[in-house]
Amino acid sequence: MSLQEELTAVRGCIDDLVRTVGRLERTVAELRGTEAGSPPAGRATSLVSIPDTPYDTALWTDSDDEGLGVRDRRAP
Repeated sequence: MSLQEELTAVRGCIDDLVRTVGRLERTVAELRGTEAGSPPAGRATSLVSIPDTPYDTALWTDSDDEGLGVRDRRAP
């Protein structure tokens, strides 16, 4: 089998996979009673705002610096 034939076969498999996933998504949406692409029922759709104010530094007194070890000590 030549490289071109193998690439054509892979493209065909990918196309089949995309069609199968599409059918599966539609089937799951029908079973749930929702439209495809809509958020699942029971999930919060509102956004949570995060304040711009800095966090309290007392929260980080005993934390490790990722990959560097504990503050005020030598790195491993």
